[in-house]
Amino acid sequence: MTSEESRQSREEQGVKWLPALFFTGFFIILVGMIFLLVAAFSSEGSVSFGGFVFIGPFPIVFGGGPEAQWLVLFAIILGVLSLIMFFIIRKKCEGAF
Repeated sequence: MTSEESRQSREEQGVKWLPALFFTGFFIILVGMIFLLVAAFSSEGSVSFGGFVFIGPFPIVFGGGPEAQWLVLFAIILGVLSLIMFFIIRKKCEGAF
């Protein structure tokens, strides 16, 4: 088996898992959102929320409620960690092919 054939077989194996990973991530996010909605409607106290979204290279941070500043800070930390993980995984994948 040549190096070109082994590279193609590795790419085919990686592509095979992409739809499953996408739908698994989508499902986990959906379940989390449902849990948050149920908790928000069932609680009698105040509700706080915060989030962090990347649209291209632009980060969007949002939040509301009495404890929103801590949730927004936590969301920013998670966003930075996800970027670091992305670049680490990308660097390792470039060396594999």
